[in-house]
Amino acid sequence: MVQALLERAAVPVKFPVLAITDVDDQSAILDAAIRLDQFDMVVFVSPNAVVKALDIFRRHRAWPSGLPAVTMGRSSELELAARGITRIISPSIRFDSEALLELPELQEVRGKKILVCRGDGGRELLGKTLMERGALVEYLTCYHRCRPVADPTPLLDLWQAEKLDAVTITSSEGLINLLAMVGRLGQAWLKHTPTFVPHARIAEQANREGLENVILTEAGDDGLLRGMEAYFADHGIRQKH
Repeated sequence: MVQALLERAAVPVKFPVLAITDVDDQSAILDAAIRLDQFDMVVFVSPNAVVKALDIFRRHRAWPSGLPAVTMGRSSELELAARGITRIISPSIRFDSEALLELPELQEVRGKKILVCRGDGGRELLGKTLMERGALVEYLTCYHRCRPVADPTPLLDLWQAEKLDAVTITSSEGLINLLAMVGRLGQAWLKHTPTFVPHARIAEQANREGLENVILTEAGDDGLLRGMEAYFADHGIRQKH
C-alpha cells in the first residue's frame, strides 16, 4: 500500500493501530502440527495466522499433500502459496467469514474435523456456523493482537496543519484502537476526515463511532486505492497526504 501510494505521488503516513505478538506458550501449535493428518481442512483467518501457525508447522513436519488450506483474502492466499501450499479454498469476491461460509466446500461438513488458526478472540461466526453444520471445530490461537504504544503527535500535527487528507482503516478493531490512540482532539479531526474502509462491517462501526465521511471501497489494498482515486478525482485534494 505504501509503495502504491508513493507511485501515485501521494505521501503515505504510517501509523500502525494493531500489534501482532507471538503466543508465549507454543505447545498447542506444536501439538496441532503433530495432528495435522487428523484434520479434513485447516482454516487460516488472516495472513498473520498463516505466518504464525504455518511457519511453526513447517519447522516440524511437511504439510500433508491432500490437506486443503482455507482462507478468506488475497494476502492470505499469497502467504500460503509462498509456503508451497497449492490446495487453497478461498472466496473470489468478498473476503470475510460470510463469503467463506457460502463456498460449496464448506456446506456439507458434518463429521469433518476443521482446525481454525486465528488470533486471540475474534469473530465467532465461522466456527459457530461450521459447528451448526455438524463439523468438529478446533480453535488454535497462534498470535495475540494488541493496541500499539505510539505517539499520535505526528498525526495531530498534520491534522492541525490541514495536511491529513485521508485515513484508511482495514479492521473494526483497528478503528477502535485508532480512536483511543489519538485522543479527544484527534477524534474530533478524524470525525470529518475522509475515512476509507474495505468492508461494510467496518463502515458500520465507523458510523456508530460518529465518523461523518466514511467511504466504503472494494476489498483489499487495490480496492482502497481505487476508492481513494475515485473520491479525490471528484472532490479534489489540498495536499497529497
